[in-house]
Amino acid sequence: MHFSTKDILQHFHTTWLPGDIQAAMLRLDLIHPLVQGNKWFKLKYNLEAAGNTKILTFGGAYSNHIVATAAACKLYGLKSIGIIRGEKPAIPGHTLQKAAELGMELHYVSRELYNELKSGGEMARLMQHLLSDAYVIPEGGHNAEGARGCEDILSLTDTSAFTHVLCAVGSGTTLAGLVNANTQQEIIGISALKGAFSLEGEVESLLKEPSSHWQILHDFHEGGYAKFTPALLDTMNDFYRETGIPTDRVYTGKMVLAFRQLLQQPFFPAGSRVLLIHSGGLQGNESLKPGVLCF
Repeated sequence: MHFSTKDILQHFHTTWLPGDIQAAMLRLDLIHPLVQGNKWFKLKYNLEAAGNTKILTFGGAYSNHIVATAAACKLYGLKSIGIIRGEKPAIPGHTLQKAAELGMELHYVSRELYNELKSGGEMARLMQHLLSDAYVIPEGGHNAEGARGCEDILSLTDTSAFTHVLCAVGSGTTLAGLVNANTQQEIIGISALKGAFSLEGEVESLLKEPSSHWQILHDFHEGGYAKFTPALLDTMNDFYRETGIPTDRVYTGKMVLAFRQLLQQPFFPAGSRVLLIHSGGLQGNESLKPGVLCF
């Protein structure tokens, strides 16, 4: 799949960025109109391993991974099946509508059955009509192939001058890939989930070797996955007005909020050069009321 890497490294200045700290955003949201952000990196080696097999994956009603998988499968001419957590809504949101438009066959299951299917339990054996002859990509692309793809993110352009790398964390796959790239930079994950202290173990399960150059911060979830606060929305709007960079309310907005608050602590030593990873997912903002965001 062709994607663009032109102008994806955007240095920025804001009123709240100290003069002794430099910052830039790696704009993965610009590489492709549909399979944007970190999603392509988590998918590419999975699709390579799948060959011509149909793809089955998992996600929730706001899953960027579901849309990206549907888009990638359409581009590759593969059948895609999405197992969606929760009952079918009377009016599907933008994410699920887009996945269906891209040809993904959606199946809605209870949270209990969803977890059974993910873990390959008894219920999974009862639904072999879906799982048979399918290449299964875990939720969020969380497997060795997904992490392997994310190793390539920092090599898209020259990022060697940065001392710290920030990324939002959902499944931990992207963070694991960044650590596996072995750049010796400090990799800092911002959890978008509330109380998800198992994430460290999820990341460790995908690491090629132990590393002390990473950590996950758990205090910037703003209420939990897909939750948001006025402070988050204000930060997203302020950041866009000052930099022209749009963020999403589920992941990258929380990363920018965390960065701003960490600068106030101060968390970063003077002279730090911080790279923020834009993981895409902007379609998640379309569930907000018109006018809430200025972009």
